[in-house]
Amino acid sequence: MPSENRIKIPKPRGYNCFACGTANPIGLHLEFFRSGDSVCSEIIIGKNHAGWENISHGGIISTLLDEVMSWTILYFKRFFFLTRKMEVKYIKPVLIGTPLLVKGRIVEISESDNRIKVLAEIRDDKGVLLAKGSGEFIQVNKDDLPRVFDESNREILSMIEQLPPL
Repeated sequence: MPSENRIKIPKPRGYNCFACGTANPIGLHLEFFRSGDSVCSEIIIGKNHAGWENISHGGIISTLLDEVMSWTILYFKRFFFLTRKMEVKYIKPVLIGTPLLVKGRIVEISESDNRIKVLAEIRDDKGVLLAKGSGEFIQVNKDDLPRVFDESNREILSMIEQLPPL
């Protein structure tokens, strides 16, 4: 993907999230960028995240899809949410050491029940579709945040406020 189409999305430093945290020594350390109506991340999965030899673990693939869908909502909707449900379809083996593009896009917003549907996909460096997923997410109201998160996670709210304009 050409770099001129990318808008880097900042994220908190020191966070321990397995997928995007910078403080997790065994994490994926994902970085995100906007491209059009999508949020994307690029990654090469290493041998420490394998299932069968030379094939990425299915749970890692699921994590990539969930995380890019989550960051898609964070970036485009600018509020916090929780995953309600998620479906994954594994299409082809995701080989260790292959450059991957993970991409998420919002497809439906229901104002009546604060529900958002997002689609995601993983493609290799040749553009071959390897896995895809869909997720349903529910908005967490700001008044409920203290019950859901402790003070250390308020960094996410600050990060949302500092995102570049849409």
